[in-house]
Order: sequence, then C-alpha cells, then structure tokens
Amino acid sequence: MCMRTNIEINDDLMAKAQKLSNIKTKKAIVEEALQLYVTIENQKKLRELWGKVEIDEEAYK
Repeated sequence: MCMRTNIEINDDLMAKAQKLSNIKTKKAIVEEALQLYVTIENQKKLRELWGKVEIDEEAYK
C-alpha cells in the first residue's frame, strides 16, 4: 500500500543523503529514512526490556 503526498524537504539535506547513500531517487531516500527511523524506534523499545525479560538459555540448546 502506498500513500501519495507532497512534502517540502531541505535541498541540502537531500543532496547530502543522496551523496552518502548513492541512492538516486528522492522517493527511495525518503523510504530508506523512514525504514531506518522505524528500526531505531523498535530498537529503543527492545532496550527498554533489557533486564526485564528472563531468557531460558537451556531452551535454545
């Protein structure tokens, strides 16, 4: 599912992102950035669980 939208993006920031990533299209840059954001936020939630979840290491042998 896709959503069409118009957004204003800082030209300098977009140019830096394209240069660093070698991604050619603005759409692909934005999608990559959104995926990275989601990944980082999910990692934050996992870190909040650190030490709160007991793992039975015997179950994985």
